[in-house]
Amino acid sequence: MTEEMNNVEVVSLTPGDKVTGVVTKVEEKQVIVDIKDCKLDGIIPISELSSLHVEQATDVVKEGDSLHLVVKKVEDELLVLSKKQVDAELAWEDLVKKFETGEVFEAEVKDVVKGGLVVDIGVRGFVPASLVENYFVEDFADYKGKTLTFKVVELDKEKNRVILSHRAVVEEQLQGKKQSVLDSITAGATLEGTVQRITDFGAFIDLGGIDGLVHISQLSYEHVSKPSDVVQEGQKVTVKVLSVDRDNERISLSIKETLPGPWNAVSEKLSPGTITEGVVRRIVTFGAFIELLPGVEGLVHISQISNKHIGTPHEVLTEGETVTVKVLEVNEKEQRISLTIRELEEVEEEEDYSQYNQQEESSGFSLSEMIGDKLSKLKK
Repeated sequence: MTEEMNNVEVVSLTPGDKVTGVVTKVEEKQVIVDIKDCKLDGIIPISELSSLHVEQATDVVKEGDSLHLVVKKVEDELLVLSKKQVDAELAWEDLVKKFETGEVFEAEVKDVVKGGLVVDIGVRGFVPASLVENYFVEDFADYKGKTLTFKVVELDKEKNRVILSHRAVVEEQLQGKKQSVLDSITAGATLEGTVQRITDFGAFIDLGGIDGLVHISQLSYEHVSKPSDVVQEGQKVTVKVLSVDRDNERISLSIKETLPGPWNAVSEKLSPGTITEGVVRRIVTFGAFIELLPGVEGLVHISQISNKHIGTPHEVLTEGETVTVKVLEVNEKEQRISLTIRELEEVEEEEDYSQYNQQEESSGFSLSEMIGDKLSKLKK
């Protein structure tokens, strides 16, 4: 046995040599390793275990681990070794490939520091706060210990600078999903969505990866002053696709067209002869359009506005004014209603004249007698 040991060639090592060692003991600030065929003990100082700050050696290695190491220093009775240096060399080779190919990879967030996250990828990788998510994150405390996907966005070996981005991965995934949804949507389709954002001119609806716009005019059959009067952010809505512009990634939607039409059974609510109130919405040269029900307008032709001769409807009517009208005709199929204001004026005049006749009869004098009496007094 002694003879066999004497026949084993003892390895002579120098700084820079690469070796493989097995962990035999883990102490608080260093790790003892056994190097095959080497008569010297090997130690790894805690500072040479990882590119990141290490509180305890047990956080990095355990007894029995086989490690790839490099000789840092040869002393009389031991070898000073580095795991960090070997890991860094291998890591840089791998990072260059990942950077060139745009490869997505997973890594654990080791620490949260001012301005972002720290990731151990053989070397220290930094994720600036702006590159963590595609939205604002106020507190990153929960990210420590999480495994996230990353892309390398910047490399500088001389400065030992590695910048990673999780946001780039998220946006790439969203773009892929967005394109898939965009390709699948067709005009005329009815979809479910969520109100993502409200503006003065309408509401943007999330269709599951891409937003579409419901213009304010397509929110309701009723007149809408503010989109927020009809929908709220986060609300689930049913929409109809009006048009799809794939080149510009624009989708026009309508909520109004998913609702029962305002002209359905309108003849049951507004039959000829019905007297009702409405709001003057538009005045044109040939008349005025009066909103009788939400989304239902009728036309008062200029000839039906007044018993007096008028040059334009503006002489009598004002947009936004509430007026009383009488329904002349309803064409539900063509969505047309004819109205009159003049006939109601005629009724009022007849009523006034009737009241005057009643006064005449009760007094016993005729109109001509009363006028003649007045004239005779003037002559005197």
